[in-house]
Amino acid sequence: MDFHAPGTLADALAVKAAHPDALPIAGGTDVMVDLNFDRRRPPALIDLTRVGELRAFGADGAHLRIGAGVPYRQIIDQLAARAPGLALAARTIGSPQIRNRGTLGGNLGSASPAGDAHPPLLAAGAVVELASVRGTRTVPAAEFFTGPKRSVLAADELVTAVLLPVAPGPQQFAKVGTRTAMVIAVCSFAVALDPVARTVGTGIGSAGPTPLRATAAHDLPLPWDTAGPLDDDLVRRFGELVAAAARPIDDVRGTAAYRRHALGVLARRTLTWAWDDYRKGRA
Repeated sequence: MDFHAPGTLADALAVKAAHPDALPIAGGTDVMVDLNFDRRRPPALIDLTRVGELRAFGADGAHLRIGAGVPYRQIIDQLAARAPGLALAARTIGSPQIRNRGTLGGNLGSASPAGDAHPPLLAAGAVVELASVRGTRTVPAAEFFTGPKRSVLAADELVTAVLLPVAPGPQQFAKVGTRTAMVIAVCSFAVALDPVARTVGTGIGSAGPTPLRATAAHDLPLPWDTAGPLDDDLVRRFGELVAAAARPIDDVRGTAAYRRHALGVLARRTLTWAWDDYRKGRA
């Protein structure tokens, strides 16, 4: 197995163009598991840890640009105010050691339907930046995933960043698993309130062949003007729409029926939590 360690993004893209079968590795929290269990044996690895451009983050117009190499710990410690949903999800990922090493780009690159970072990206309307020697393109997070562990990423491309709208309102994330962290989610859900557009963003994880959105719930008529309490029937309807949008299967972690039920519960809880935060902000 060949090993490449480029020092710049330009060098990394050149290596990927010359060796499209080479597997990128940053934190290695997914890649090393696959290698250790002999699930894959790529002809080469591209070590991205020395590429400083991938570890940068900051404002980019109306968006927050988070480099693909930014670890979860940094998202939690430095970006929670601007990307609260993503930071909440990051807190549930693995152990402290995994959060220190694991990266947002690695989560996207693996394209697992159970990736914890994916629901808040979908809920917030994030855009994924992809680059190759041919140029740079952006893809909405909702269109990035094409199937279980498959995405629109071309063989010569790398995930370079995520462009996340700075949160216009409260965001929440929750997941169900055998424990809170260090576990693959049975299902997960993220919600993002946009008081300006008066919409509710959603993201569903581990309940379909790809991360999903409950688009039928996005225009739920919340009492934005009065910021009054949410009607019980409205909250219940939100949970039903989220559960209906899921496409779960039975597997070793849970049944399809359980996932739908759990998503309805998570949807009701996170909407209520986010709305309570909205009301406090209006007080």
